[in-house]
Amino acid sequence: MRANDVDLDSCAREPIHVPGSVQPHGALLVLDPADLRILQVSANVADIAGTDAAGIAAVLSPELAAWKASGSPPARLVAPGYPLDIAVHLHDDRVIVELERAASEAMDDPFARLTAFAQQMAGNIDLGDALSAAAQLVVQLSNFDRALVYRFDADWSGHVVAEAGNGTLPSYLDLRFPAGDIPAQARDLYRLNPLRLIPDADYTPVPLLALDEEQGRAPVDMTFTQIRSVSPVHLEYMRNMGTLSSMSISILIDGRLWGLLACHSRQPHIVPVRVRDACNFVAQSLAMQIGAASRAQTAAVGVELGRLHTKLLASMADADRWDDGLAKAPDTLLALTRASGAAILSQNGFSRVGDAPDEEAVRRLTQWLSENGIASDVYATDCLAAAGFDDRSVTETACGILACRISESDDNWLVWFRPEVIRTVTWGGDPHKVVRESGRIHPRKSFEAWRESVRDRSAPWHEAEIGAAHDLRASIVEIVLKKAEQLARLAADLQKSNKELEAFSYSISHDLRAPFRHIVGFSQLLTEREKNLDERSRHYLKMISDSALAAGELVDDLLTFSHLGRATLASGKVDMNKLVEEVRLGLAEDIKDRAIEWRVGDLPMTRGDGALLRQVWHNMIENAVKYTRPRAPARIDISGEPVDGGLLYRVQDNGVGFDMAYKAKLFGVFQRLQRSEDFEGTGIGLALVKRIVERHGGSVDATGTVDGGACFTFFLPVLPPEE
Repeated sequence: MRANDVDLDSCAREPIHVPGSVQPHGALLVLDPADLRILQVSANVADIAGTDAAGIAAVLSPELAAWKASGSPPARLVAPGYPLDIAVHLHDDRVIVELERAASEAMDDPFARLTAFAQQMAGNIDLGDALSAAAQLVVQLSNFDRALVYRFDADWSGHVVAEAGNGTLPSYLDLRFPAGDIPAQARDLYRLNPLRLIPDADYTPVPLLALDEEQGRAPVDMTFTQIRSVSPVHLEYMRNMGTLSSMSISILIDGRLWGLLACHSRQPHIVPVRVRDACNFVAQSLAMQIGAASRAQTAAVGVELGRLHTKLLASMADADRWDDGLAKAPDTLLALTRASGAAILSQNGFSRVGDAPDEEAVRRLTQWLSENGIASDVYATDCLAAAGFDDRSVTETACGILACRISESDDNWLVWFRPEVIRTVTWGGDPHKVVRESGRIHPRKSFEAWRESVRDRSAPWHEAEIGAAHDLRASIVEIVLKKAEQLARLAADLQKSNKELEAFSYSISHDLRAPFRHIVGFSQLLTEREKNLDERSRHYLKMISDSALAAGELVDDLLTFSHLGRATLASGKVDMNKLVEEVRLGLAEDIKDRAIEWRVGDLPMTRGDGALLRQVWHNMIENAVKYTRPRAPARIDISGEPVDGGLLYRVQDNGVGFDMAYKAKLFGVFQRLQRSEDFEGTGIGLALVKRIVERHGGSVDATGTVDGGACFTFFLPVLPPEE
């Protein structure tokens, strides 16, 4: 941190709520709330009250007792026989009593002016006219040389939006002042205590004197005390501005500090309590007008944004996915936030609407938002560079973003973009100039108009637009959740149906096995018993027997297939070389008259259900043997190797092959790519292979060419060893 920054930061952390002194136009009593004993007093009580602290406390005793009995709210008190304006409040376990001399001269009753002003505010008045009318009335009531309406921007810099005065002081209308002119802790005091008066910037602070029992206690918190002493830095700021007196009244909108009604005079100037109260009424009436205008504008914008929101919902409802629905309504999507471009990131891909950065730039942006924890919901900025993201591939297109994170588990984002808007800002003096004297930072001395071009910023995002982004995000999340629930219900229904189908197929297959055995058995018995059957009759009986055998094999395969969906897999070490050798030995009798060249590599071991994996090898090798029947010699290669994440096994042949256009049908139940007249089979073998491998967490694949052979593969993940 630079030295200048350290000094300015020290100013910003100055404990202005516990100054330990008051301004000389008032005096202070600090009392114990339990018994109203005096704990501390300002050194000027006798000068202000005309009697010492004990004397004025005794006079106030009945009033203080009644105030305490009422619950101790902030109140005005009366000291009979003493021309004083007295205020009391309870804070930080201390009773604070403020004493000021009452105005001696007769004053006009401000009631008529305040009534007229209130009626004017209640009418159909333009906000700019209302601001000017408030400044004008405060000047008339308070007799200050100048009154300003000072509005805080989003970065807490200030903008003079209205002004009235007698010409003694220079005009500051439309000038801007940096946030550092009113530090954060000062703004917090303005929010808590809406009125502050400084009658003379050249005053000498009056110290608080603590009684013996108060020695060493925490200093008195004067947050809600109007006569508290103020920072020497602020007094120097006033003198540099050419003003020796000031009064500021906070303008609060829904509890937030919107701005100030700030008054100044070239010479010292005291304002009686009654007049201050009237000026405070003006400020609160103005706050109501500003709040009403803001809410009306927000409501009008909200109606239009609601219409756009409905159109986007309709577009998403018509699409299969929320991101497609938004991309199909580009004009509406941009109009919702008055953006120049938008980007939609989802697990399905990337869509760009309008003038937006490319996909790589957007992904860098969302990664930055995620890594910095900036956007767990919705995030808006009109200056990405100031926020810490200075990637020219983004900022060349857009300086401001409004980002919605749709899902934290998936990389789903909706981001709107706005381009740079170059503005010329007129400051009240150079906001970047630091004056250093006597080893510390001082307020600047010049408040002459100083112009600056502001770059790398977009138009700011309106609260209604940010609210519309929140609402759209909520709708998208609701749509995604509803679709997820629908998919979950469908999956549950499908799982239930699959179980019912498996149970049905298991039951039917089991019940059909016996009839088919009977058909085969009785056909064979009839053939053997009836010696005088002619050749045609014997042929018919053989066809019945062969068909029944084929049907029996089909039933057995169906039974195995349905059983696989419910069976529990065994898990253990499986020697794939041994399984392949067993399968080859089992087929040896059927292929003893065939010329087959076998090339079997060393197969890596795996973990799984050995019996089921043997079925995989049997079906794949049997297929290779079957579909190489037209070849002499036939060639069958069997191999396996470790690959990324698992093991890959192959059975390759030089058989009849298949057309890759029909590859999707290979592993389906009852799907055949060859005529049953040419090659026998039930059409379930490869479906069995697929189900077994997938139950092991693996996958199957195949490649081939017509009359050019085929290669079938299956992948098994490497399973962790059992404990």
